[in-house]
Amino acid sequence: MLSGIGNMAWLGSATLFILSLRGLSHPASARRGNLFGICGMAIAVLATLLVTGGAGLEIALGAALVGGGIGAVLARRVEMTQMPQLVAVLHSFVGLAAALIAFANFLSPAAAMSAVERGIHDTEIYVGAFIGTVTFSGSIVAFLKLQGTLGGKPLVLPGRHFMNAVALAVCIVLGYVFVSAPEGPYALAALGAMCAIAAALGVHLVMAIGGADMPVVVSMLNSYSGWAAAATGFMLDNDLLVTTGALVGSSGAILSYIMCRAMNRSFVSVILGGFGATAGTASAAPQGEVVATSVEEVSTLLRDAAEVVIVPGYGMAVAQAQSTISEITRRLRAQGVRVRFGIHPVAGRLPGHMNVLLAEAKVPYDIVLEMDEINEDFTSTDVVLVIGANDIVNPGAQEDAGSPIAGMPVLEVWKARTVVVSKRSMATGYAGVDNPLFYKENTRMLFGDAKGSVDALLRQLETA
Repeated sequence: MLSGIGNMAWLGSATLFILSLRGLSHPASARRGNLFGICGMAIAVLATLLVTGGAGLEIALGAALVGGGIGAVLARRVEMTQMPQLVAVLHSFVGLAAALIAFANFLSPAAAMSAVERGIHDTEIYVGAFIGTVTFSGSIVAFLKLQGTLGGKPLVLPGRHFMNAVALAVCIVLGYVFVSAPEGPYALAALGAMCAIAAALGVHLVMAIGGADMPVVVSMLNSYSGWAAAATGFMLDNDLLVTTGALVGSSGAILSYIMCRAMNRSFVSVILGGFGATAGTASAAPQGEVVATSVEEVSTLLRDAAEVVIVPGYGMAVAQAQSTISEITRRLRAQGVRVRFGIHPVAGRLPGHMNVLLAEAKVPYDIVLEMDEINEDFTSTDVVLVIGANDIVNPGAQEDAGSPIAGMPVLEVWKARTVVVSKRSMATGYAGVDNPLFYKENTRMLFGDAKGSVDALLRQLETA
């Protein structure tokens, strides 16, 4: 009876998760999609607790309460700018859970298995432990990079591809030993050795990926965590976990592929390579003179413009300037200025980072456009206001064949009549690449903290 109820509940949860993914595909329906996901997870947890029953119910309920309490505290304390780090940590938890469950299943095997069933189950354990360990160690490195503890420059070791291939081959051999060896110390040693190699492989893979590709890394690790969850579902014979893991894994892989296409980079090159790791001609040093501007001059430019495009970047998120930007947008539109936003697929540190920030600040969805939708309009734009963005507006991607980002699609803001860049200093962006945009004749630099600059700009617009 309880098993039937549980299966029905899991089917309902899986349906809600699918509806959640569909809702999250567009800002206008994202809130509804998030609600579907919450309801689906609540049903799944309650059904699992109900099916567990007995003494296991007390343990599961206690763990759920502790985990839920910790999650609630973290959700309240973490700033929007720290969401990428939080997501990376959560991915590491999923990977670690998969690895620990694999060891638990091996040490406490189910009874009455035939030889074929045992071989299949051991394969599930091994694959789950491998994917989980790679996800765990890779996510920890991603967290440290996003946090700034580790630099964004890729670690390019000589023969790194060969080392990765050897590590993978050794893991396959250990997998054969694990599945074919009888229960005992040899199988346990093979499983432990594989986890050690997989942990090193996860660290090396993410260390070799540089700052400009970190949004892809986050979505890639999201995919890994999904496949780790699916493998755990097979180990536990839990259909819902298999379905949910497959949804997360496939959606993360699709998102990573879409982002790689937007960056004109292959998925394989991101996973196996490193940003700026390929050899090539030396990138030319930017030439020209930087022209600084003032809040008063920028205010005049915006008021006199007919077409304005605002390009937000991670600097806007750090400064928490999105609300002021939203108010500036409202005032300019009230004065008859057409204001739109241009969003690069990898702006920020997380896929959709800028979209979430602007939605939080109540910027209308219909004026927030993706790169492909707005790039052709820059030639007819009077003023482009770049807030805390750097690499995503770098013309070197098109004009300098020796640049590490050569070929990467960028927002072509330099084609506008005037470009205003709000930036603290002339420092390079997260990818560590110089930006020739700052030296172009139609570019004006508004130096200072983004929040302070836009606050002063709003006051100037209010008093004008």
